[in-house]
Parts: sequence; structure tokens; C-alpha cells
Amino acid sequence: MPLSLPTSPRPWSRRAFAALLGPALALGALASHAQAYPNKPITLVVPFAAGGPTDVVARTLGTLLGRQLGQTVIVENKVGAGGTVASALVARSAPDGYTLLLHHNGMSTAPALYRKMSFNPLTDFEYVSQVVDVPMTLLGRKDLPANNLQELMAWLKANPGKANLANAGLGAVSHLCGMLFQKAVGAEVTTVPFSGTAPAMNALLGGQVDILCDQTTQTTPHIKAGSVKLFGVTTKDRVRALPDAPTLAQQGLKDFEVVVWHGIYAPKGTPAAAIERFNAALHVALKDPAFVSRMADLGAEVVPESKQSPDGLKTWLTSEIAKWGPVIRAAGVYAD
Repeated sequence: MPLSLPTSPRPWSRRAFAALLGPALALGALASHAQAYPNKPITLVVPFAAGGPTDVVARTLGTLLGRQLGQTVIVENKVGAGGTVASALVARSAPDGYTLLLHHNGMSTAPALYRKMSFNPLTDFEYVSQVVDVPMTLLGRKDLPANNLQELMAWLKANPGKANLANAGLGAVSHLCGMLFQKAVGAEVTTVPFSGTAPAMNALLGGQVDILCDQTTQTTPHIKAGSVKLFGVTTKDRVRALPDAPTLAQQGLKDFEVVVWHGIYAPKGTPAAAIERFNAALHVALKDPAFVSRMADLGAEVVPESKQSPDGLKTWLTSEIAKWGPVIRAAGVYAD
């Protein structure tokens, strides 16, 4: 009787193999893409001039992010229209995680200041994280005939319309801070806008203007050098970099608080994997002792971890738009 050999299984068709391996290959491709980011330099767009307060934050942070991500983080300054030029540029950029925006409060004031915009802060971006908060300081020229807030308020009321209040331009945080200050003290002050923080500070140092409200990242060195008069800080609590400086609220301006906050945004549609990778590197950078120390020297503080997330930034941005919109519209101040 002939020996009967076992029948081998029927070979699988190519279509069957493809059906089985297709999902696995797709998942592998996605994983490979996530692991590949970033594989080239990242551009961090800043809406303000090099050397300014926001630029200082961006460049200090960019160096640390580059180490964590293994790629160069290039800070690119795109100045114009209160930050809307840079914001529009990033909104139109490829949503691949290689072009990001570092912006401050201007992201929340733009919808009220500009009646026509080519982007919407709430719908045209993916949110990455908040970064640092920077207090504001109320300063006077060195020879101003007032030595504290009460004396300053008395001097302003005794000289209606004669005092000059500088700011870094229409819609800048220094402009908004000045608006709130005038409203709080009920004084008539002539507003003098400049094309940035540096020229506004130079005018104060030179005695061409009387008072200025600006960020500690810009003002702390001048305060410590004694080249300007400090009337107070705009936070609820005193600033570690200026421990002897009282807050404006402590001196009678109740509920007066203006803080410059910074957030990082990506174009709408940027892959979640890229945002997660960037955010992971950002969390490490924000805890770096050198970064924390550098910011503290300038009066800035890293935000709590609860704000270091896409949801934390979006929630804060939404609340700030609701806060500043009525103030700007009531003043009838528009940038376009």
C-alpha cells in the first residue's frame, strides 16, 4: 500500500496577506512618523523685535528646547500690527510641527483691537502650552517730583493733561496697563505710543516722557541701577526679583492686576503626536534650573503645571479674550 503523505496547507494569497498586515503596517507608519519628529530645525516665531521681553523668553527657552529635541530651534522675529502679522503667518503655515508661535497677551486683545483679522485665535490654532508669566512695573523718570504712588497720583491730578504716559504701541500690554491705570486713578494723561518697548524705555530714561508701565524683563535692570523711579508692581503679590517693591494694590489700587502671560501655538491641524513631543520637551525645559533662575532674575515666573498643557492654554486664552474685549471696546480704541 503506497505511503500517504500529509497534505500541506494551501498557500495564502497575496490579498489575504495584505488584508492581515495592512492595519499593522499603518500603525507602524504612524509610530515611525511620531518617532521621527523632529527631524529638522523648528522655527519659533516671535511677534516682536529682537532684544525685547518676549524675545528674551523665546531665545532662552529655544536653547533648552533644542537640547531636548535634538534639533535647532530658530527664533524668527516677525514684527508688525501688534503681533497679528506673526500670528497670521503661523496660522497659514504648514501644520507639521515645524513652525510655532510664541505670543503674549496680544493674542487675546487682537480680536477687540482689530475689527478685521485674517485669523481667529480660537479656531485657527492648536494649543501647546503656557510658558511664563511676567509682572508689570509702574515707573517714572528719575527726576519726577513724586516718590511713591500716592504722591504720583496727587501730581497727576494737579497737572491734568500735562503728564506723558509712554507705551510700546497700540495694543501692547504696556498700553493696556496704562489704560487701566488712568481709569483707576481718574487722571487725565497724554498717551505717547512708541514702536516697541526699547524706544519707550529709552524715552523714559532720557526724560522725554514721565511714566511707563512695562514688563520686569525689561525694567528690572534699570530699577536696580536706580535710573528710574519705581512706584509699584502690578501683581497681587510682591515680585521675588524686587522684594522691596510694593504692589499697586497694596498702595490703594484695589484689584489692579496686569500680568504678561506667554503661550505657544501651532497651526490648526498639526498632528497631536508632534504637539505631544514638543510639549514633553517643553516641560523639561521649564523645569531647568538655569531657565527658572534666568526668568526669576528678570521677575518672570514659570507657570504652574496645570497651565502647561493645550487645554490650560486654551482655557486661559478664552478667559482673557472675555476680560479685555469689553475694556477695549468701552475705550473705543482700535488698531485698524
